[in-house]
Amino acid sequence: MDKYFKVLPKSGSHICEKNDSERLQLDAKRAKKEVNIDNRASDPGLRCRISDYPINDRDDVRRYYLLKGPCQPKTHEFPRTIIGNISRKFNPAWFEHFPSWLEYSIEKDAAFCLFCYLFKQEMGQQSGGDSFVIDGFKNWKKGFAKFKEHVGGPTSIHNRAVILCNNLMDSRQHIDTSFHKQTDQAKEDYRTRLTATINCIRFLIRQGLALRGNDESDASLNQGNFLELLRFLGNHNESISKVILQNAPENHKLTAPDIQKDIINAMAVETTSLIIKDIGENFFSILLDESRDISTKEQMAIALRYVDRTGQVIERFVGIVHVSDTSAQSLKLALLQFFSEHG
Repeated sequence: MDKYFKVLPKSGSHICEKNDSERLQLDAKRAKKEVNIDNRASDPGLRCRISDYPINDRDDVRRYYLLKGPCQPKTHEFPRTIIGNISRKFNPAWFEHFPSWLEYSIEKDAAFCLFCYLFKQEMGQQSGGDSFVIDGFKNWKKGFAKFKEHVGGPTSIHNRAVILCNNLMDSRQHIDTSFHKQTDQAKEDYRTRLTATINCIRFLIRQGLALRGNDESDASLNQGNFLELLRFLGNHNESISKVILQNAPENHKLTAPDIQKDIINAMAVETTSLIIKDIGENFFSILLDESRDISTKEQMAIALRYVDRTGQVIERFVGIVHVSDTSAQSLKLALLQFFSEHG
């Protein structure tokens, strides 16, 4: 509450800048102005304006009225009105001539346009301006002629509203539908790009070839085995060519060294899992070999020897583990850690 008070330097008393009750009254007035989306009257003379609804609810209101259809009480006893010394009334036969949009309000004894009520463009006066939207049309003497005049030509306000209504009810025109289409296409492109990348890496690993080259820049004549093989694959497959390298998004090419390492690690995990599954509960022996890599770091190569279900003796290399030294204790700890990681 400190922000609502101002301290006077001399007396030290406090003056309230904004009274809580006044703020509550303002909130109540704002709440009264809000229109409940469930308050959707069938009679066009009792409806709220579309602009009175919350902007995020307007399309839902429009769909509701379009699905419900125009208000056409054909069996109603239409009252007579004196127009030009002649007693006239609304002719229900007009519903047959304008079945999709003509509405009648029992409350106001007036005709309305459903499409214009939902989507009337504020572009000037036509056929009485807002008479078919707010006040209603009551000149039954010129009813049929005025209705045709209201429809107008292909570019009339009424026909523009008809197009907007058709687009609203056509799910293919919706933004979310277009977004899903683009999303589905992006997913398909990503799947094609990822499959091509995996196939190239798999081939190079099976052949024991290096993936990267000395110069992988765009100006290089030899960008390394991986990029050259990927380009070769795209040159012989149009669907792959459309989604890789230069045709791929800048941040989604799947050619970065980190991505290559992630894919190789995933392959290693899957391969090791298959080997362990093939061993099952059978006995196996462990083959270890110690060596240094090019950076003189100690490492231990691990291979498993076992007899498979067909009676064949199998040897499988399962990984390399870096160790601090080559003592028996260090090798044992590294081996137990490796086995625990693979269950």
